[in-house]
This record gives sequence, C-alpha cells and structure tokens, in this order.
Amino acid sequence: MKQLRTLTAIALAGAALLAGCELVAPAPPGTAPAPRPTAPVTDPSAASKALAVYYKSVQRGLLTRGLLRTDGGGPDTPFSARDLSQNFLRIALFQEYQDIGGRLVARERAARLHRWTKPVRLTLRFGRATSEDIRNRDTTQTARYAARLARITGHPISLSQAGGNFHILVLNEDERRAFGPELKRLVPGISAASLNHLINMPRDTYCAVFTTDTGNNSTPDQAVAVIRAEHPTLLRTACLHEEIAQGLGLPNDSPRARPSIFNDDEEFGLLTTHDELLLKMLYDPRLTPGMSEAEARPIVNQIAAELTGGAV
Repeated sequence: MKQLRTLTAIALAGAALLAGCELVAPAPPGTAPAPRPTAPVTDPSAASKALAVYYKSVQRGLLTRGLLRTDGGGPDTPFSARDLSQNFLRIALFQEYQDIGGRLVARERAARLHRWTKPVRLTLRFGRATSEDIRNRDTTQTARYAARLARITGHPISLSQAGGNFHILVLNEDERRAFGPELKRLVPGISAASLNHLINMPRDTYCAVFTTDTGNNSTPDQAVAVIRAEHPTLLRTACLHEEIAQGLGLPNDSPRARPSIFNDDEEFGLLTTHDELLLKMLYDPRLTPGMSEAEARPIVNQIAAELTGGAV
C-alpha cells in the first residue's frame, strides 16, 4: 500500500495570473453565480476511469484499517506542550522536497518560517470532466473550511469566485497532463522539476501544492494546489484539508505528529485539534516570517506551553 503523499514546493516566481484556462469556476455558496455558457461534462479516458477505480480501492482499504479518521483526535491521542512544540518546528521549519539535478526528491532540508501577510483568497477551478454535483460539494466544503481556518489563524481567509491568489485545481489525469502550458502562465518561473513532477504525477502522489514568494521574504503571494478529480469523496476532502493547510505555511510532514494530517501514516484524514494549534502558532504575531528554527524555538516553546497549559 502506497502512502498518501503530497508535494509541497516553495517556488520563487513572478505574479501568478489565471489566464485562458478552460476550467469552470463555481460561485461560493450563498451567492448568485454569474451567467455563463453551460459546458457539457466530458467523458474521462480509460486511464482516468482506471485511476478512479484504484483510488476508490485505496480509500476502502484505508477505512478498513481504521485510517482516514475524521474525529480530530481524542483521549487515545494525547499530546504534550513539548510534542506540540517539536512537531511545529519540524513541520513549519523544514521542507519536504529538494530540487536535485532537476528532479524533486523527497529529502528534508531546513527552511525559514513562511506565512501569508496578504489576505488569502481561495478559488476553485474544475476540469470539464467533474460533475456539477461534485463541484457544488467541493465548493461548499472549501467555503466552510476557509471560514474555519480564518477563525483559527485570525488571518483573512475566504473562498472567492474570482481574483484569488490561492488557486485550487481539480483535474483528472488527462486534464492535468495537458495543463503544462497553462501552469506556466499561472506560475511564471515555475521550476522544470516542479512542472515535471506535477504533469507526470506518480500514482502515489494524491495531491500537490506550490507557493510562490516573489519578494523572497518568506511571505507567499500566490499558491496553486492540484487535486486529482478521480478521488472518492473522503480522499478529495482529505487532499483539500492538507494542501490548503500546507499552503498556509506548514510544508513538511513528521512521523511523530499525532493526531495530525501532517503525517504520512494516513491515520487522520481531516484537520485535527492538534493541527489547529499548529496553525494558531504559525500565525501568532510573536513569530515573524523568515525566522530560522533557532530563532523561533524559544517563542514556539512559550506559545505551546500557553496553548496546552503544560511545560515544554
């Protein structure tokens, strides 16, 4: 069984604009959608259909093993102030991938603390093969998740119909493989390694997120997340939860983090109480973008102790 893996890459690129994209943008819940021509849902290819069968089997297998939990953690998953502090430092101040010889390789490296200072405006874009029912469900879930993230972080985060800076692309196999030219327009300056990994995404990479930092000051200004359209409902939601949270500034995973979606063991599928605290810490004003692990550690220890009522 392949693990649920995500690709997170910090790319230094120019301003990203969505232009000429043959995708469908739904209106956020509660708003009247602008009139647009009705586009027929295209039939997925045999390869895409085979992937849908495969991921349905993956989800069923994970659930059979008691994984992809949606309860957020409980008495069986206690964590201390020290656990919270160590997990934050590993997840927020290390990168999961490195560009080595033009290829993205899963190898950790130390990083600076990244955090948005601009309001985060999520936009959903769906390929033509995604049904209206799925578009509506994903849109509703993303709007609710954005509101939850805004409450947790105290940072402006919302779902927007247009003009967003955090683009979420829901594409099937065929749409994603044909998306290279558009992705170059969406993220000018994207590295060849990142582009190749996305276009030729391995089957065991279920979703991906890229952030851009045009000012090279550890404050992202654009992000692009890619979700496989072939996923069944829970895997799709799990990808949305993890990729958006990672794109906010938690780029790494840790095998010690529990209960957490930032752990490749797939025990938890949706954002947990532990992860909420990680995000609260990330956007605490006592931490500033660009901090190193050594600079952040004493402050992180103090915040973790305050949040848990224990000592680090």
